Parts: sequence; structure tokens; C-alpha cells
Amino acid sequence: MDEIAFHKPFVSGREIDYLRQAVASGQLAGDGPFSRRCEELLTQRLGAQRVLLTPSCTAALELAALLCRLEPGDEVLMPSYTFVSTALAVLRTGAQPVFVDVRDDTLNLDESLLEDALSPRTRLIVPVHYAGVAAEMDQINELAGRRGLSVLEDAAQALGGQYRGRAVGSLGRLAAFSFHATKNIGCGEGGALCVNDPDLVARAEILRDKGTNRRQFFRGEVDKYTWVDTGSSYLASDLCAAYLLAQLEQLDDVTRRRREVHEAYHQRLAPLQQQGRLRLPVIPEDCRSSYHMFYVLLPDEARRDGLLRHLKQRGIQAAFHFVPLHLAPRGRAFRTWPRQLVRTEELAGRLVRLPFHHELTESQLDRVVEAVGEYLEA
Repeated sequence: MDEIAFHKPFVSGREIDYLRQAVASGQLAGDGPFSRRCEELLTQRLGAQRVLLTPSCTAALELAALLCRLEPGDEVLMPSYTFVSTALAVLRTGAQPVFVDVRDDTLNLDESLLEDALSPRTRLIVPVHYAGVAAEMDQINELAGRRGLSVLEDAAQALGGQYRGRAVGSLGRLAAFSFHATKNIGCGEGGALCVNDPDLVARAEILRDKGTNRRQFFRGEVDKYTWVDTGSSYLASDLCAAYLLAQLEQLDDVTRRRREVHEAYHQRLAPLQQQGRLRLPVIPEDCRSSYHMFYVLLPDEARRDGLLRHLKQRGIQAAFHFVPLHLAPRGRAFRTWPRQLVRTEELAGRLVRLPFHHELTESQLDRVVEAVGEYLEA
């Protein structure tokens, strides 16, 4: 019996055509015609002031940290249940992450804990939209506004998601997206920074282009370009942008198909939830998910590990997700709130990600659901 893949990258069918056009144009470096088309499409979709393509979401997060002018000794509130890039972007400035526990329902940053986690050194809050479901942004933004803090959305998993009718990525001062090969749409490696504060747009362009005012020169705003600020090379190749454009044009169709798979899983596994054998993902009524993944929560870590072994034996690829950053060797050095992140550790130890991609067939869904039920009902 064929193995069921955990993930398959989406291919629209126009990627090769666009790549040929990019090669023929001779404009292969960053800020070429395909880069501009991607940025315009994303800007319109998100309602942003400016969207800048980057080589990765990691680069977008680093650029955002520079824009927030973080300095050594500053503190940044974020979940521990996230990819390491969320913390690394902060550490590169000399600032320190402060890991805050997550909600039990969505596994997002628990907004009710943030005020008590603040210190006089807090400068930034980084909510991560886990699995493509938005964090509770109205409360986070209210606190940030009251305390003079910036908000950076880590929206790596959430392109196409919404919160109370607003696009994920338009909810914070800044937002970072990922176009890694494991995401709903991608270009192998890639990312984007969404700038929602007009006061940050000009500096974002400078920091992204090695600290130079090169973009102003190309627009005829200065007679030559030169080094004016800090920065790095945060431009994505136009070849990557050509591939990405073919994907972005199909985002709605991809999201629709992933929603169908998500809902099929949810419906077929609902009896096991009703029996108390597992818990299914929660999407609040005021959120529209990007449907980045489908996970189940088992009663405990032993059952989680047992299910992973069982699925592997049945030819089904599955995985757990993040190891909480505060438990990692490097992460143990940083402050947590509360002192013990009970929900983060408990939920991380119970979570299994099931195969999830746009090509998953009805028969494959049946096999996965049957295997999960076979293990849990044994």
C-alpha cells in the first residue's frame, strides 16, 4: 500500500512559464518585475501600507525587529510554542524574548497573561497565529496602545486567514509571512514583511536594501544612492518571486481546498472527540483560518507517541510539532510568564499533526481516520 505523504507542495501549473519570463527579462535580482507584482497583489489583499518580499520569514522578522529599534536589554513578549526564528530575530538586536503561556483552545498566545508579563523594559509583543488561526488581536492591540508598545504578527502559517473580518497581517504594526516549501503556498524559500505603519515604510525599504536609499534613487527622489542606515540584504530574487506569483494567484483556490480537507477530518474524527479519546482543533467563530495544518490532541504524551508509531506502521506520515523554546538548551536562559508554562508544555506533548495537503484523496482520508480510530479504540 502506498505511503500517505505528510505534505505535498502546491503547484499551480504556471510556475515554469513565469520562470521562463523572468529569465528572458534578464532581471533576476531583487525588486524585479515579478517581485513588484507579488508585492502589489499582497498589498491589495492585505490592505497594507507596503509589503516587501524577503528571502524568508526569518528575514522578515529580523527586518521587523530592526524597524522596532530594539536594543540590548529590551524585552519582547512571545509564545514559547513557536519556531525558533521568532526568538532569533529578537536576539540578533540584543533584546531578550520573554516566553508567555498559550491558550488552551487555539494554542495562541494567552492575551490574559500579557499585562502581568510586562516590565519597564518591554517594547514589543509578537503573537504567533498558530495553525493559521488568529490570536486575540483586539485585546493585544488595546494593551499595546495603552502601554506604548509595538505589535508584530508572526503570520508565517496564516496567509489567507482573517480575524473579525480583517486580514491576518493587517492587524499589527508589522507582520511577517512565510513562503517556505512547507506552507500552503511557497517558492521553496521566501517571505514577506507587511508594513502597516506609514511612518515605517521609507526606513523599511532602506534597511532591506543593505542600509542604502537605493529605492529612492530608482524612483528619482535622490540623485544618487548611498549608505544611510543599518540593514542587510533582505531582498528576494525575482526568480523566487516569479514562482511565488503563480502560487499567489491561486491562493483562494488552495485555501478552499484545504478547508474541505480540514472539515472532512473534523467531521470524520468528531465521534472520537465525543468519546473523549482526542481533541480536535478549535477555530473561534470570529476567525477564518488559513487551514495550514490539521492536528489532534491526545490524552497524554505516551498516547501521542504511540499514535505516531502506529501511523508510521500503517504507512502514514505524521509528526508532532514545536519543542517549546523555553525547554531548549538556548531558551532556558530567558524569562517565562508564568514561571512554569504548564499549558505550553502539556499541549506540546499531546499534539499530533496528520497528513494535510491539497491533493489528499477521500480514500487517503479514510485510511488516516481509520488508523487513528484503530489505535485509540484498541
